[in-house]
Amino acid sequence: MERRTDGTAGERAVLSDRGGRLRAMESEQSGMDIEQFWQLIEDARALVPDPADGEAVVEAAVELLTGRPAATIVAAQQRLWDVLTHSYRSPLWAAGYLVNGGCSDDGFDYFRGWLLTCGSEIAERAVADPDSLADLPVVRAAAADGAELECQDALGIAWRAHLAATGAQLPAGAFTVRYPALDPRWDFDFDDSAEMSRRLPRLAALFLT
Repeated sequence: MERRTDGTAGERAVLSDRGGRLRAMESEQSGMDIEQFWQLIEDARALVPDPADGEAVVEAAVELLTGRPAATIVAAQQRLWDVLTHSYRSPLWAAGYLVNGGCSDDGFDYFRGWLLTCGSEIAERAVADPDSLADLPVVRAAAADGAELECQDALGIAWRAHLAATGAQLPAGAFTVRYPALDPRWDFDFDDSAEMSRRLPRLAALFLT
């Protein structure tokens, strides 16, 4: 499934297969692979007083990335959206719906942006088992105080770094987003408390009681 979105919602676009292959080659040549992208996030988390503060992590990541070559910044944009594409899963969407009391298309992007700022270990565990988010202190705190766990600014890390480093926006067609089809087994009403409790029992215990 292809999803085409405009730049104002997060500086995103879907390219042709040929364009995507060319961009992937350029990303590899620039030296920013997925492990290096996650290391950027971990380095940013290490620089802030509270790594649970997603906005602070974003600011640190932008500053770190701004010092890299322009081609590396462009590659980071592709890697960022590779991470977001990997997490585009129905069970995680259901988890975001519980945590934030609702989750639109954009809201799911912002929820996954927040998850990205948590680092690779937490993000990968949440993709494999969304109910594991109930183990996080920040999630438990959100259940208690009603805070929403979103980070829209995470979607613009590379965009802002490129603007700061070069004075220009990311080049047109800088990255590809090709979302997979959502799991039809999770195509149910997320307001169905009984079904949510059955599928995500620990999160439901936090947010539906």
